[in-house]
Amino acid sequence: MSLAPDKDRGGRVSAPISLPQVRRLFSEPDRVARSQFLRREIADRMFERLSLIKVHPSRVLDAGCGEGDDLKALSQTFPQSTWLGIDASPAMLEIARHRSRQAGSGMNKLLRRLRSMTGTTGSPLLVCADFARLPLAASSVDLLWSNLALHWHPRPDEVIHEWARVLRTEGLLMFSAFGPDTFTELRTAYANIGLDVPVLNFVDLHDYGDMMIDAGFADPVMDMEKLNITYSSALDLLSDVRSFGGNPLAKRQSGLTGRGVKEALLRALEQKKNADGRISLSIEVVYGHAFRPLPVKARAGESIIQFYRR
Repeated sequence: MSLAPDKDRGGRVSAPISLPQVRRLFSEPDRVARSQFLRREIADRMFERLSLIKVHPSRVLDAGCGEGDDLKALSQTFPQSTWLGIDASPAMLEIARHRSRQAGSGMNKLLRRLRSMTGTTGSPLLVCADFARLPLAASSVDLLWSNLALHWHPRPDEVIHEWARVLRTEGLLMFSAFGPDTFTELRTAYANIGLDVPVLNFVDLHDYGDMMIDAGFADPVMDMEKLNITYSSALDLLSDVRSFGGNPLAKRQSGLTGRGVKEALLRALEQKKNADGRISLSIEVVYGHAFRPLPVKARAGESIIQFYRR
């Protein structure tokens, strides 16, 4: 089905995504593994942006950490920090734990510093939880990082509010998510064969910016870019789309798609081949970052004025 974002409740964006379905889709690491090339590419671009920002975080959270690859890179970027990875998929976290064990004793010693995040020495390094309801105290994180995870939640505005809650004053939020021009060719192919499109209408960067301002972030910086992936066959394209996450809609069609429908979809995609015999798939990536500002008023309403020694 094709769906438009629901801008009720004060203009906040929501979508009929089923969180249990999202967890099920990401409970099969083998199915998701072939999409790692895109996550690694976007992570590299996020790190390029992060390198331009002067931050020295004591505590770092990767929200939606998956297999833990970004967490490993964050630990290398900020070796003096402590780090925490949170994900809703136990299967993905198990891979992250296995990889941290395989990384060697040196990395394990670094990652064990994560235990101080929860206040007890026996706490896990990786926590299974909903990143819209983090099991963390307020103002407990200096850098919150999230790579291609936010668009899988039905209430991204609530997620961003929760992220603001756990960030310390002057803490940094940095995230990426799919934008609305993602999978344009697939949408067109479904429309050409007369079927509703079982693909999310992803949130626009301006809406994300509004959510960040509403959550109290100061001067959010939003950016987007469009990537183009090409395939030699329509079947490979569909396999990658499924590995990117699949269909998390609450009202998704039950059962298997008929062979006739699948063949018609493949033909519609094959007709999109260019002169080199390649089929394109568009990916719009939205990037956002912002700092949690100093409060301008105390709880009792008094204005806060800061003095700095010259």
